[in-house]
Amino acid sequence: MQSVKKIVLILLVLVTSDIMSMQKTMILPVEAGNWRIVTDKVMGGVSEGELHSKTDGDEQCLHLAGQVSTDNNGGFIQMTIDIDSSLATSLSRFDGIILNVKGNSEPYNIHLRTSYLWLPWQSYRSSFETNGEWQQVILPFSEFQPYKTRSSLRVDKIRRLGVVAIGRDFSADLCVSEIGFYKN
Repeated sequence: MQSVKKIVLILLVLVTSDIMSMQKTMILPVEAGNWRIVTDKVMGGVSEGELHSKTDGDEQCLHLAGQVSTDNNGGFIQMTIDIDSSLATSLSRFDGIILNVKGNSEPYNIHLRTSYLWLPWQSYRSSFETNGEWQQVILPFSEFQPYKTRSSLRVDKIRRLGVVAIGRDFSADLCVSEIGFYKN
């Protein structure tokens, strides 16, 4: 009887690992308590931003809003989430980032930080356009460009993901109802 239980347990583990390897997406929580707002004020900038939950039509979302200003060498607001190292090790089986957003027809960025980037301005970046409607955005990891680093992106070392309004004076207004990782 004991050996039958062991066989059943082994089969359960094998089936579970097969199901996990077939998983096409891994969605991150989009509740406000899991994300935080960061602005250029950490470096002397004057951009203003806020992050809160809201409902837009039928979509429950996190709303990143504010005024991005390049005054005083600033120019960004962002919502960030930390990625636990145990989760990051499984990210290499995914092909990129997927998100569902509604923006104000402005471009926004996704910034990835890894455990081997030390300087706060270093990241891997990819941009996306918004069109004023709810839209799905797919950003392959292969399209993320290194910024102020010579290192290549190692997906299994991602420690932070940021949705960023950056680089010019404008009003940021972006709702994110879903964000995570996808596999083709």
